[in-house]
Amino acid sequence: MSWTLTAADLPDLARGATLLGTGGGGDPYIGTMLVERVLGDGAITVLDPDELDDDLFVIPTAQMGAPTVMIEKIPAGTEPTLALRTLEEHLGRTADATMPIECGGINSMIPLVVAAETGLPVVDADGMGRAFPELSMETFAVYGVHGSPLALAGERGERVIIDTGDDDRQMEWLARGVTIRLGGVGHIAEYAMTGADVKRTAVPRTLSMALSLGRAIREAREQHRSPFEAIERTLSTTLYSEVRELFSGKVSDVERRTTEGFAKGRATIASLEADSTDSLEIAFQNENLVARRGGEVVAIVPDLICVVDIETGEPITTEGLRYGQRVKVLGISTPDLMRTPDALRAFGPSAFGLSETFVPVETLADAAAAVAAAV
Repeated sequence: MSWTLTAADLPDLARGATLLGTGGGGDPYIGTMLVERVLGDGAITVLDPDELDDDLFVIPTAQMGAPTVMIEKIPAGTEPTLALRTLEEHLGRTADATMPIECGGINSMIPLVVAAETGLPVVDADGMGRAFPELSMETFAVYGVHGSPLALAGERGERVIIDTGDDDRQMEWLARGVTIRLGGVGHIAEYAMTGADVKRTAVPRTLSMALSLGRAIREAREQHRSPFEAIERTLSTTLYSEVRELFSGKVSDVERRTTEGFAKGRATIASLEADSTDSLEIAFQNENLVARRGGEVVAIVPDLICVVDIETGEPITTEGLRYGQRVKVLGISTPDLMRTPDALRAFGPSAFGLSETFVPVETLADAAAAVAAAV
């Protein structure tokens, strides 16, 4: 069933999308402000993917670049719709709807900016079910929809069309190069598809899930309940049903650099126990990729590794990590369509140069708990 979204929903949506973004997807405050500026007192229609007409024409829209750059280089706000119009002009066809390509503080919001400006509805689905750093890392691509042609727009009205046929990695490489030369941030329209394609390739209802997650965290805080129990309860009936606490502690070190159009680095989280040397290390490339405790993997991409404030449950992005923060690290399972052999080739550990193989977070966490209980 379709539903409407208003400005009052945006803070909850941004909070939940940032959690699902597993450290990436852009700054939630900036994303919220961009939508509020154009939406005002209006409303956006959100379409359920199962109810789409098969011939509906959908053009997803997004922002790409290093999230560290986005904090200082605020978008003009005109770029996403310009990218959409540029791709429409190139294709000779007008979009019936737009859609996110990933979850995240900004990238769940960019299609809402487009919707508020154009009156288009937004499809309640995306192509990652979380956030990934590269445009080729999409369930769309895994299951047969290719990203080209892609339209990319800059803040000064620059427009670029990239068409690499069915080579989505080449599309990513070229678009990344253009984005770097635009100052590290660009806005894109890509993966144009039909309603039938959406139903076949997208991760469904991630916008409504993000909204429910963000609302559950806020209401738990207001009612002095555990936000972590609220997260687990909210996800228990979704495609992301397995939630595990991986670690609690203090951020003791962050190494972060902006290179090749990405924010890359690692964060170390030390135990709060005074006499403990236990720690957890997270490696990230825009998003959290792998968490190791005592050198042993406890969660790995494509499962979600989410860093949240230890008191409030507020999600923390990789660019927001700071020394001294008290945090919990949660591992959350991805949907089954993101764990197939084809999906793991596209965005599993080997796609990031990691030597480890994928093991579901619930298997890793339960095995670690069993070992700890036996000691």
